[in-house]
Amino acid sequence: MRQRRSRPMEELMELIEHIAEGDTVLAYILRQELAPTGTMFLTPEGSNVQVGFVVYPAGAEIPGHLHRPIERQIRGTFEVLVVKKGRCEVDIYTDNRKLVTTRELRPGDVLVALKGGHGFRLLEDTVFLEIKQGPYSGTEEKERVL
Repeated sequence: MRQRRSRPMEELMELIEHIAEGDTVLAYILRQELAPTGTMFLTPEGSNVQVGFVVYPAGAEIPGHLHRPIERQIRGTFEVLVVKKGRCEVDIYTDNRKLVTTRELRPGDVLVALKGGHGFRLLEDTVFLEIKQGPYSGTEEKERVL
């Protein structure tokens, strides 16, 4: 985990759960209470998705900029889900369809799904903000776990 100007790591780690099977990180869960005081990234620099918190003081500026068109080759699909409303349980699976864990997600929690699979049981009416790379190729990009 890359980090700059941040709170003590032990405080943050209690609010960031790494879900892994062996050395393979399948997902991160960031709890709503997580409030870094400095910039920190969860994903390694070489990851297909860069997820982190960027913290700026009042009065700072980010100069206007464009992102150059860079061709990238990406294998697989990552998802970032932010629970805006409601509660659900998420099951996290390995690529081999083995259930690793089940966790409850509440408003403000964030799931960063990097590898393997996942499924949800909605405990209340739930609204997700979902972020993933596109373009969407339809339901044929998904494979049922069970």
